[in-house]
Amino acid sequence: MGVQLWSVKDEIRQDFKGTLASIARLGFQGVEFAGEFGPYKDDPAGLKAFLAQNGLQCAGAHMHLDQLADTRFAATTAFYKTLGCTNLIISMDARGASTAGSAQMSKELSALSARLAGQGMRIGYHNHAEEFAGAVGSTPWDVIATNTPTAAILQQDVGWTTFAGKDPEAYVRKYPGRTVSTHFKAKLPDGSKGTPIIGQDKTDWAGLARAVRQVGGTDWIIIEQEEYPNGMGQLESVAASLKGLRAVLGAQ
Repeated sequence: MGVQLWSVKDEIRQDFKGTLASIARLGFQGVEFAGEFGPYKDDPAGLKAFLAQNGLQCAGAHMHLDQLADTRFAATTAFYKTLGCTNLIISMDARGASTAGSAQMSKELSALSARLAGQGMRIGYHNHAEEFAGAVGSTPWDVIATNTPTAAILQQDVGWTTFAGKDPEAYVRKYPGRTVSTHFKAKLPDGSKGTPIIGQDKTDWAGLARAVRQVGGTDWIIIEQEEYPNGMGQLESVAASLKGLRAVLGAQ
């Protein structure tokens, strides 16, 4: 179980070490980075040691495609290799909003998949609502899935999938073995009401958990929190979603 550090983006800027230590105390085993490294931005070995001291691993890292351009590829991969990070996830790309753009982007993702394999790494792509627009089977997400190699990670953000009106469990099962890491995020379908905390929303978390275990090939369930209801703090909201997910998993 990991947490996407964008969930606590303000708190880690104020106290990087303290926030990561608090994340470890909550019981998480890993963190997924989103471009913030605190005092370790030029010291991946030091960051790896700090994570280890707190019983944490690097569950992956979000980035944009330009960080893997030819001129930056060596420096980017060297940093993450030293950190012990093998899953490099493209957090978003404007081309993902259309099927034509997704087809074009998939060529880049495929080339990077082959290139990163030589570094012992995998490329991945993370969705927002736009990638799930359209009919099931012909969304931009489907285009990405069918035009990239099976080694490329389909990091489904189930909150955005739900917001787009699609079934996240069905998509895990549609592309078996591709959900190597996944974002468990409570987000309500567009226009509906509820609380965006896992266990207080409408997602079938038990069914989704079964799917990622049975067919998803999932190594990391990563909680992401982008909404902080009722005046809750960022880490406080993450803790509430973790508690809700544990209750669901414990009931299985």
